[in-house]
Amino acid sequence: MACLLEAPLRISVLSEVTASSRHYVDRLFDPDPQKVLLGVIDMKNAVIGNNKQKANLIVLGAVPRLLYLLQQDSSGAELRTECAVVLGSLAMGTENNDLKFIEACLRCLRTVFISTVTPVQLLYTDAAVIPHLMSLLSRSRRTQEYICQIFSHCCKTPDHQMILYNHGAIQNIAHLLISFSYKVQMQALKCFSVLAYENPQVSMTLVNVLVDGELLSQVFVRMMQRDKPIEMQLTAAKCLTYMCRAGAIRTDDNCIVLKTLPCLVRMCSKERLLEERVDGAETLAYLIEPDVELQRIASITDHLIAMLADYFKYPSSVSAITDIKRLDHDLKHAHELRQAAFKLYASLGANDEDIRKKIIETENMMDRIVSGLSESSIKVRLAAVRCLHSLSRSVQQLRTSFQDHAVWKPLMKLLQNAPEEVLVMASSTLCNLLLEFSPSKEPILESGAIDLLCSLTQSESPALRVNGIWALMNMAFQAEQKIKMDILRALSTEQLFRLLSDPDVNHIDQIMSSHGKQIMQAVTLILEGEHNIEVKEQTLCILANIADGTTAKDLIMINDDILQKIKYYMVHTEQSATNQGPVIGAQAQGFKTGFFPLITGTLSFPSLLYVKCSQERQDRLREMGFVDILHKLTQSADPSLCDR
Repeated sequence: MACLLEAPLRISVLSEVTASSRHYVDRLFDPDPQKVLLGVIDMKNAVIGNNKQKANLIVLGAVPRLLYLLQQDSSGAELRTECAVVLGSLAMGTENNDLKFIEACLRCLRTVFISTVTPVQLLYTDAAVIPHLMSLLSRSRRTQEYICQIFSHCCKTPDHQMILYNHGAIQNIAHLLISFSYKVQMQALKCFSVLAYENPQVSMTLVNVLVDGELLSQVFVRMMQRDKPIEMQLTAAKCLTYMCRAGAIRTDDNCIVLKTLPCLVRMCSKERLLEERVDGAETLAYLIEPDVELQRIASITDHLIAMLADYFKYPSSVSAITDIKRLDHDLKHAHELRQAAFKLYASLGANDEDIRKKIIETENMMDRIVSGLSESSIKVRLAAVRCLHSLSRSVQQLRTSFQDHAVWKPLMKLLQNAPEEVLVMASSTLCNLLLEFSPSKEPILESGAIDLLCSLTQSESPALRVNGIWALMNMAFQAEQKIKMDILRALSTEQLFRLLSDPDVNHIDQIMSSHGKQIMQAVTLILEGEHNIEVKEQTLCILANIADGTTAKDLIMINDDILQKIKYYMVHTEQSATNQGPVIGAQAQGFKTGFFPLITGTLSFPSLLYVKCSQERQDRLREMGFVDILHKLTQSADPSLCDR
């Protein structure tokens, strides 16, 4: 009988204790700051020496609220001080309470850092934070979940990757992939995906990691099996994709061709959620972007090209949707779906003519691209122009579909005003539309493209300058004399020389790779011809400037005529300066200012070849007598010439 009476009594006492503890926590949310302060003080008095009360308050969620109040400037110094005292007291309970306290703090920290308004750099401002979090990983499943989630959300840059990598993230997190907790597995998997992204060092390390005797890549493959949750399949596919793009896994490896690629194609199907379809398509686009064989395999897997056409059908007809939530969901993801589809089409059609033909023959494809070029979303516009650029590599399509849909019009409009990233891709596409066999070339010319392209050559962006030059070269190729003169007039001789003196060596090499032979022939003819000294001086300046590029350097070194002319003018210049009268001497000084950029400064010729080039080039220049000539020039009475 006594036992029967005791049970209700215990429940009653427990309820009173819980209610009392709940009262303390509820007071922390009072809108009156003064009442909150008094509540924290009462809580402080209640927990002193009372481990049971501490445990109750931790379970009821006092810690996150106290931490929140502690971080608010509006709390005032006294309230923040009292919050800190209570938190310290809660942490000094039993060992079990201590772990709960740590978990509560980490949960709060996790909530703070996954917020879009929190600057992730805060995690790295104190060098002790990352190693401390690493040391807490082994405490419990909750600490593992929260810390991995913090890491994955706060790893945004190569510097962040290397900080985590150097503090043992791979070794500390790898074994969590086989945790009994799905949440821990997923957060660990997400950590590896952000660590491996565009990071060869991390990716090469991951390839050799063993997890319970199994290679990490095989663990990822198992996680992509169809019986695993979609979130796990997709994240594991991202890990292998990033490792492959970073060069740690070959593109023809079975784990890529037979596992990762098919998994990502599955993510694009109608059965998947819209978010999953976006993620799957963008990851697949990134995987196949540089590899033609992967592009061909993807194009014939599960009717992918046709499957992507469905991405443009959201949102569905408003009249057909009675579920407002579904309509909001479709509207929210419509831009992301179109962007993802354009990106994947761009990667698929990057190299193969047959694939491009299939893409363009997909229902209303060109109309969709043209519409995409004028969408409000910058991301969709960029993806659409990337897709257009990929398809513009087809001679057949330039002559047919591109002409039928007058794609040059929205493209030219896009070039009038767009962010730099869009401008670079749009101008690259325009270069293809200006090729000789493109029917779009003439209407583009008539629309005033010359001035637009000349303005691109003055851009601060090297990529835009190069694209402007390529477009002008394509425009001038086999064009009427009037068009060539219009280009020269709009560009100006000064700007042409500036471009040949461009600090971007790749820029110079791109010009020389395409037109180097013609430029070298023109330089030789001018130096050999009966031209006045100013013309030859400027020609030597051009030669000096283009000598900074690798391709141009090679073109100079294999051209005996050019080398002999350089040798001749080095000697000729010195003789003119010492033996001729004042007029010729003044002209010779012109040769010095024109030629000696070849052998001095950043655009040097002999010094560049002696100091920076191969032994073979050095030997060739010695054999031709350049060393002897340079020694003679050091004896010149002209101090500036001697220094050079």
